[in-house]
This record gives sequence, structure tokens and C-alpha cells, in this order.
Amino acid sequence: MLNNQDSAQLGPKSPVKRKLKLVDLTRHSQQQATSSSDINRAIKLLQETIIKIEGAYAPSTIRAYRADFNDFIQYCVDRNANALPSHPNSIVQYISNLTASGRSSASIRRALCGLSAIHKLNRFDDPTKDPDVALEMRRMHRKLGRSSNQASGINTDVLEKFLIATDDSIRGIRDRALLLVAYDTLCRRSELVSLRVKDIKINVKNGNETSSILLRKSKTDQDSKGKWLHLGQRAHLALMDWIKELPKAQEYLMVGIDRGGSICGSGLNSGQINRIYKKIARNAGLDESSVKGISGHSMRVGAAQDLLNSGASMPIIMQRGRWSKTDTVMRYLELGNCQADSLVNN
Repeated sequence: MLNNQDSAQLGPKSPVKRKLKLVDLTRHSQQQATSSSDINRAIKLLQETIIKIEGAYAPSTIRAYRADFNDFIQYCVDRNANALPSHPNSIVQYISNLTASGRSSASIRRALCGLSAIHKLNRFDDPTKDPDVALEMRRMHRKLGRSSNQASGINTDVLEKFLIATDDSIRGIRDRALLLVAYDTLCRRSELVSLRVKDIKINVKNGNETSSILLRKSKTDQDSKGKWLHLGQRAHLALMDWIKELPKAQEYLMVGIDRGGSICGSGLNSGQINRIYKKIARNAGLDESSVKGISGHSMRVGAAQDLLNSGASMPIIMQRGRWSKTDTVMRYLELGNCQADSLVNN
């Protein structure tokens, strides 16, 4: 009897147990199929949303929404969670994950803004407004703080060091025009790369020749009414030297230059402005800590600080820089001139 019992225990499982196991495997495969379907649906909705908002949002905003939501989708894939619409608990865990990953508080706020916008644009309930999400954001801010690093200002003294560091090559001619136009116009980097050759107007007054450039559209001009930006004498001369180098059919004013010294047909993108400034800064002999603080907005920051030091009023600074909010201007000017001074002293 004992042997028979042992044989029975060592034998194959009963049909009932095998059936239960098959049912479990079927449910697991169904869950995987459902999860895959949810992810594909989220990706499709994101793509449709990006197409729908083209032209209604700034290109940089659309890029941020796409990048942040794709990252969130991947996060949900790893956890078999639904990304669109998402559950507030998934948002809470995502914020916690971003906090631990080393992201800045400003970057996390931007990601949360994108998640909220994508949900609302698809007429889903906004999970970012859940009380638990608000609590997790408070935890994040208590841990990381709310402040973000502002770009170091390139004021007139630093600008002179940059100009000395440029040579007479075609790249040097382009860089001098870029630096001086950026300083005189207080252009955002996205505005700089949007300037077009055909929008330059030559002005002659009292025998002196200067130029103006039409800024077709900016962050504070969503209706594309346009604004004429006026250049000083030195910026005008640098710009004329650069235009002589451009092909006749060239559309955009600021273009790339390859390693062979040939002008590229396409215009610069916003991210290249930052890299050009940093390269010139290194050529000018600035130390690496100062170079690290430079961004694509550094020329704009420095020019605003110089306007303040010269006695310009807040309305004049706001008009020159095309700012719509006073607190935004103050964040630029509050750098003090401590960061700019540190650049000059190096």
C-alpha cells in the first residue's frame, strides 16, 4: 500500500490540476495582451495629440511633451500599468522615481505639466490633480527645492573676451555676427535660429548705415505680428561681413558650418547655440566652472543686466527683451551681477 501511495504521488498530476494550470497561463497571456494593447493605444494617442497641437504650441514645448510622455509610457511598460489614461497612483510612483533619479525639480514640474496637458487634450480626467499627486510633489520640493539654476549672464565685458577669441575664418565671422546680433536684440535661442536673410533691412541716417531684422514670431507674439529688432553699428558691420559669405539662396541667417569650413544649407537648431557659446568661452580662456554656467540664454541675461546697470527702467527692459511678466525679468536680473563678475574675473 505504501509503495502504491508513493507511486501515486510521484505520478503525473491529476487532470483537474493540469486544467487549473492551463487556466492560469491563459489568464497571464491575456493580461500581457491587454497590457500591450494599452501601451500601443497610449503611443497612438500621443502621436495623434502631437500632430493635433502642431502650430498651437511652441516647437520646444511640443518636443518636451513628446519626450516626457514617451518616458512615462516606458515607465508604465516596465510596470504593466496603463499610461493613457493613467491612474493617480502611477503618477505618484513616477514622481518618486524621478526624484530619486537625480532630475531637477523644474524638470519634474515640466514632466507633470506635460502629463496633465496630454490627458486634458484627449479629454481624460487629469490624474495630476489628485491629492496624492499633490502630496508627492510637496515631498519632491522639500527634498529638491524649487529653485532652478539660471544661466550665467554674458555682459559686455565677457562679450569683449568672446569677440577677441574669434578668428577671421568663416566660422569666426559667423560667430561674431551671432554674438553681436544676440546681444543687441536680446533674442531667445529659438528666436535667433528663426531669423531670415530676407528680413534684414538696411537703414541710413545722417550718413550712418545700420540694419534692422524682422522677428516674425516669438514666445510672446503667438499671432506672428512681427517686431523689428534694431542693431548697433558694430553688430551691423559684423552682420554684413557674414551675409557676404552666405549663398544667394540662403534662407536662414544663422547656419551651421562643417569641419571643412563649408556652410550647411539648413539653419542652426536651438540646441547648437548653447554649444557655440561654450566653445567660444573655452577659446576665450574661461575656466570650466564658468563655461558650465553658460547656456543659450546667457547673452540675453547679460544684455538685460547691462541695461539695468545703465539706468534703463523695467518697462524698457521688458520691451527690449519681449518679456510679458515682471517676475520673469526679475529672475534674470537677480543673478546679480555676481555670476557675470565671476566670468569676467577668470
